[in-house]
Amino acid sequence: MAMAGLYRRVLPSPPAIDFASSEGKQLFIEAIQSGTMEGFYKLISYFQTQSEPAYCGLATLSMVLNALAIDPGRKWKGPWRWFDETMLDCCEPLEKVKADGISFGKLVCLAHCAGAKVDAFRTNQSTIEEFRKYVMACSTSDDCHVISSYHRGTFKQTGTGHFSPIGGYHAGRDMALILDVARFKYPPHWVPLPLLWEAMDNIDETTGHRRGFMLISRPQRAPALLYTLSCKHESWVSTAKYLMDDVPVLLRSDDVKDIDKVLNVVFTSLPSKFGEFIKWVAEVRRQEDGGQNLSQEEKGRLAFKAEVLNQVQEVGLFKHVTKYLSSPNSCCTKLPFSGHKDNLPDIAASVCCQGAEFLAGKYVSSNGFCCRETCVKCFKANGDKPITVVSGTVVNGNSEQGVDVLVPSFPTKVGCCGSGSNCTGMHPAGDDVLTALLLALPIDTWSGIKDEKLLQEMYRLVSTENLPTLLQEEVLHLRGQLLVLKRCQDNKVDDELAAPLL
Repeated sequence: MAMAGLYRRVLPSPPAIDFASSEGKQLFIEAIQSGTMEGFYKLISYFQTQSEPAYCGLATLSMVLNALAIDPGRKWKGPWRWFDETMLDCCEPLEKVKADGISFGKLVCLAHCAGAKVDAFRTNQSTIEEFRKYVMACSTSDDCHVISSYHRGTFKQTGTGHFSPIGGYHAGRDMALILDVARFKYPPHWVPLPLLWEAMDNIDETTGHRRGFMLISRPQRAPALLYTLSCKHESWVSTAKYLMDDVPVLLRSDDVKDIDKVLNVVFTSLPSKFGEFIKWVAEVRRQEDGGQNLSQEEKGRLAFKAEVLNQVQEVGLFKHVTKYLSSPNSCCTKLPFSGHKDNLPDIAASVCCQGAEFLAGKYVSSNGFCCRETCVKCFKANGDKPITVVSGTVVNGNSEQGVDVLVPSFPTKVGCCGSGSNCTGMHPAGDDVLTALLLALPIDTWSGIKDEKLLQEMYRLVSTENLPTLLQEEVLHLRGQLLVLKRCQDNKVDDELAAPLL
């Protein structure tokens, strides 16, 4: 029985020139000689085909993020951290993207959430001269890439809106190389840059906005060294709304007289799934992959996280949060974390189960994984500072696996097993997590406090100006995440493209 189907499309030429044609090859050689193909090599190393007909935006972004070597901070499959389309689900559910595609603004939102530096422009916010300048700049470097959102019809191609990265530029012919991620349909091809601008200068009927382009580059340092906001649980919407909308109103309506009362107002009405919203970042590995040796990268990441933790616990706000959480009148006993009474082995048991799940390449509930036992260990590698490791044996059906959790910590006494009786181990817990989140709230959150003296004291406690550099960057990254999520919650990502004002 015959089955209907399509095998690629013939590339309309002109206006496009097939990259693999004689003329396309000649353009490539000339562009290399002119130095405007430097960005091509990283992109082509990670070139991928979109896995769904409407995944052009997700495929383009994951390709660019991998080309920039931005660490997603979570596993893809097996032990590998790697961007894949299925991991880009922060600003729009994958099922919706699969059905309808994704808008320009929501792709910008995804890039922000993934930890990239993003500069986005619709065509009515830029000019063809500026666009040409940006394409030239990214084509002569491999540390930034241009993603174009355009309408295929301008090139006489079938289809409508599409995303793809620009892989290079030929200055003599004023042509851009489009690395089309719909490789099942069209090959990479050169197009006249003025025509590409015309294809972008088109109204997206879904949003009512013009299309455009974005510059994606790597931030100066990896974001979320120790803390991060998570939108993986559906409760993030109510939590973001509570923190950004409700807390300022509650503070205006309540006549608070001291810092404890301020904290009580903030924490009393926290959404039930609040603990799913902010996390401290744990690193997991198979026991057989590490033994008692840490790579230089692992040591570096642990050292940075430990320093951030130390800096959080030295700020004045931390002392108030700790005092409040330890109070018998505290409303926070319902939280999944409630101070440094958090039991590290219990925390690690949960993390080990999640780690085993990720290492197995599974992204569903970890209920099938049971951590049979955990053990806090401390060892020194090559004379370095002591490292705190929680080892767990995770059982899944008839199989079991040893998993290590590398814990950022600084000196204090805790019980250990394995290599000695004492171990460094002031680990991340509820009071520092909540402190980091309070520091990350926008400064105008507190403006409704009626007592002027108390208001000034609160401003002093939450000010980021005098924070140590590492902690300041961590807090501002969290604030940026919160503001981006607020845009998503308000459905304003297509109206506001610029990076959030921190």
